[in-house]
Amino acid sequence: MTVHTRSGDSHAETSLVGMSDEDFRALSQLVHDRTGIVLSEGKRWMLASRLAKEINRLGLPDLAAYRKLLARPDAEPELEALTSAITTNVTSFFRGPDHFEALAALVPSLREQSKRGQRVRLWSAACSTGQEPCSIAMTLLEHWPEAAQADVRILATDIDAQVVEEARQGVYDERLLEGPAEKTIRRFSAAGPRPGTIRVVPAVRGLIRYEQLNLLGPWPFGGSFDVIFCRNVVIYFDNETRARLWHRLADRITPGGWLYIGHSERVDRALDPYLTPGGVTRYRRTATPIRDNLTAPQISGKGGPYQAKER
Repeated sequence: MTVHTRSGDSHAETSLVGMSDEDFRALSQLVHDRTGIVLSEGKRWMLASRLAKEINRLGLPDLAAYRKLLARPDAEPELEALTSAITTNVTSFFRGPDHFEALAALVPSLREQSKRGQRVRLWSAACSTGQEPCSIAMTLLEHWPEAAQADVRILATDIDAQVVEEARQGVYDERLLEGPAEKTIRRFSAAGPRPGTIRVVPAVRGLIRYEQLNLLGPWPFGGSFDVIFCRNVVIYFDNETRARLWHRLADRITPGGWLYIGHSERVDRALDPYLTPGGVTRYRRTATPIRDNLTAPQISGKGGPYQAKER
């Protein structure tokens, strides 16, 4: 690895040019163990580039010092920052509009479920900066205004603590209003705290609970969900990690409930007894119980700080 230093007015900035095989193997394994993300050889430059920013932020001289820091027992803040640097957060309001059209079609049955005294639970399992769970909440409220007074909750989680905090604020650039769903977004938003921003209304924010959660770690909440959105997540995983996650998700969906996945993703055929296709990227949970040996969390990723029980 070559280290270049560029002198500025008040500080020196380090950039990484290349990365040794040993460094790449060690760091990509650390990323995989922690997040499940597989970094192929083609991602070496991306990894080096993003870690250069972390090294500059920490004021370290080189990658060797950074690796030494990550190995310390008290390195959790730096490991969290590494996770944030590596994960990709691409999202928008009503991304994949067919999923929200399908969700809208489910609202009457969810409303009837609520009238029978049953709770309604939905999960945005990789919420990023929050546009997905906000879109879920807007869809519910648009077709079921009383949802805000019913026992309806949306759990929104992400591995990246920084984007979870951003999502919790519910403040967005007003340019995100542009698009086919502009009228809906305007209906459920107001002027934001800064010029050029919007903020989703309390009725939307009140339906959503944001928490940091590593999908590969323990899930410290009980109960199951009527709908789970887990989109554009497993495309970064290896086959084994992906299969475990599909099984764990299926085990948390109520019979008759739904799993929505990314448009470039497909659920493994091994889940055919448990998840029936209801569209190219929508699957309905059957009543078949999942065997325990398929749901055991035999994973090495660490969980986030979320310890509260979902009720």
